[in-house]
Amino acid sequence: MATQIIELKRPKLRRPVLVEGLPGVGNVGRIAAGYLVDELKAKKFAELYSSHFMPFVLLQENSCVHMIKNEFFYWKAKKKGQRDLIILIGDSQSVDAEGHYEIAEAILDYVKSLGVREIFTLAGLSTGQMKEKPRVVGAVTHPELVKKYKKYGIDFDTGTRVGTIVGAAGLLLGLGKVRGMKGVCLLGETAGFPIIPDPKSAQAVLQVLMKILNLKIDISKLEKKVKDMENFIKKMERVQRMAVELMKAPAKKKEGDLSYIG
Repeated sequence: MATQIIELKRPKLRRPVLVEGLPGVGNVGRIAAGYLVDELKAKKFAELYSSHFMPFVLLQENSCVHMIKNEFFYWKAKKKGQRDLIILIGDSQSVDAEGHYEIAEAILDYVKSLGVREIFTLAGLSTGQMKEKPRVVGAVTHPELVKKYKKYGIDFDTGTRVGTIVGAAGLLLGLGKVRGMKGVCLLGETAGFPIIPDPKSAQAVLQVLMKILNLKIDISKLEKKVKDMENFIKKMERVQRMAVELMKAPAKKKEGDLSYIG
């Protein structure tokens, strides 16, 4: 099978920008891009399948199988100062290095045929701890883009500390640059907890992207997710403290005492 893109319809777009948000650290990019798709009511026009995804299907509540895929959506600019968008979201990234390159190249070849010359990739930057106000760290394909986008509150002073950007968020910029495309990666600071999504970091990234693209969307639903996530983290911290205290407490069990396990 390798990698293939199935086009459901071919949209007519004017100077479109690619926005990528696939699963990754804290699912930051996936949450932000997915929210953008929902709020803009973007229309799906293509699907990407690859044998480099995990070798299983997802089983839905109605017992139907769901093939792992990436999806392309489009949205047409409504007013002056906006750009047509192609938004890429999906269920997964490649499970191997070769697949990452193959999928990224397939994506770039396809969106370039649709007129894309500029890319924004969204991802998480693992810091190992929760941040009250996550920063949005930036990486660019060309030095002049730092000056262009720094006014939007992006931190471009951490390049020496970040080091690498793994997966689609980095490769789409690197391989895109080879194809003559310009791009910016927006990285939201996140604790990097396994499995646990970070809507607060996604919100920070989305707010910066909205300013850049001159978009106004309601983020109240995302704010609700942020509050739910904060409450969950607080509960986890309480449980962790209790566990530490229990481990520190000396055992005073006497002969004949009963134990309860459950």
